[in-house]
Amino acid sequence: MRFLLRPGWVALAVAVIGFAVACYTLLAPWQFGREAQRDAQQQAIDTANATAPVPLAELSPAGAGVSAGIEWRQVRVTGTYLPESETLVRLRVVDGAPAFEVLTPIRTDDGRQLLIDRGYVAAGSGASVPTVAAAPTGSVELVARLRVDETDPQARPGTVLDGKRQVWAADSRSIAAATGTPLEPGYLTLEAGQPGVLQPVPVVPTAAGAAPFTNFSYALQWLTFGAIAIFALVWFVRLELLQRSGKQRTRSDLRAALAGDDEISERPH
Repeated sequence: MRFLLRPGWVALAVAVIGFAVACYTLLAPWQFGREAQRDAQQQAIDTANATAPVPLAELSPAGAGVSAGIEWRQVRVTGTYLPESETLVRLRVVDGAPAFEVLTPIRTDDGRQLLIDRGYVAAGSGASVPTVAAAPTGSVELVARLRVDETDPQARPGTVLDGKRQVWAADSRSIAAATGTPLEPGYLTLEAGQPGVLQPVPVVPTAAGAAPFTNFSYALQWLTFGAIAIFALVWFVRLELLQRSGKQRTRSDLRAALAGDDEISERPH
């Protein structure tokens, strides 16, 4: 077993065992967790789609904002758009093409200030900002879907290009800081047919239109990779042992044969 203590074999064994442990304790559980999250999100969307819109105050009192427990529900609000605080979200991709998401706050009739996602516009060529249709003036009645704030993992500051304020995530907090508008947490997305809507941001596909068990399949793949890695290590160790055992037997036979020749040569003639 001395060969197993050689640096190359030790490094190989450590790498293979480390990979297998990662597959079973990190990678596969991560995919199982994503599958559970996707199922929970889909159930919330299906429930929201089967529930009639209600006044915003029934789900979210003034100042409460949007929490995870009410995300995706549809609500009714009445108010006036605040175009001076309109902000674009950079680096969006819709149907495989780059786009800008358009966020325009609204002041409701009861004085609340909310962030409305009016949809998206296709990105122009290069770094140019496309023309965005203005939000309607005056009082509007909207049916919108509740969403929790996104978070930019890199915490990048907003910027202004071509006269348009731009941020990196649909986040009421960053837009409130950039515009000075006291927005409530979360935002509301418009669907087709609503006043001021552009191209509506697609809702996550329903189960009938999505590939089933995607993350579950990935999790099973990681479990399989971990098992294959351990099996391959054991197989190579076995081959190495057999080869070395064969070599040792060959050397022993050779020494025995040589020893036999010596005995014959030493016999008196």
